[in-house]
Amino acid sequence: MSDNGPLSSAPDGQSRGAEASPGPRLASQGVDVTVPARIVSSSTVYRGAIFSVEDRRIALTGADGHETMIRRQVVRHCPSVVMLVHDEATDRYILEREYRAGSDTFAYGLPAGLMDAGESVEHCALRELREETGVVPDSADDMRFESAGDCYSSEGMTDELVHILVLHLRAWHEVGRDFDPDEYVDSSWVDWPTLCASPIRESNAVIALQHEMIRRLRRT
Repeated sequence: MSDNGPLSSAPDGQSRGAEASPGPRLASQGVDVTVPARIVSSSTVYRGAIFSVEDRRIALTGADGHETMIRRQVVRHCPSVVMLVHDEATDRYILEREYRAGSDTFAYGLPAGLMDAGESVEHCALRELREETGVVPDSADDMRFESAGDCYSSEGMTDELVHILVLHLRAWHEVGRDFDPDEYVDSSWVDWPTLCASPIRESNAVIALQHEMIRRLRRT
């Protein structure tokens, strides 16, 4: 390519090829993305049973050092856990169905729940599994966790961080379920083709399924 090609020159004398690597510091509007945003004010405008909503004024620093004010609403939500549960002896998985207000439907999904204050991810996963399905591993040696990642549900509007797991069970037993008063969950063990054919639309559950799909492909 000629030295005068579109990828070979830049106004500051550096090649545009170099700009393709991490390094550009300015957004197109002149905001310095290397300077953390500053929360100027925050007020709670709604508080519900599970989440609250804050109205925030936030300062972004420009290339010239001056600050630009923006306004955002943030859903404050405690962290949560979503898990794909696998019975190794039968090669089956737990599939759930319950009413979800966001989609206004009885949605297919995986065991999930909110973390209590100070609770570890794995403790929350085992607690929610017992409460929703009655499934309890026989011992610590009879289970194995895999992490499929920690993802924000929607980082543009909420601080909810979801811990996505796959739990492999070698041996387990069943106890009584312990639902919340307004919680109604239908759960069953299904084989892998049935699970994959189920219309699961929840993004974190899809990530768990894809993680397990890769594991199954690697073992074949």
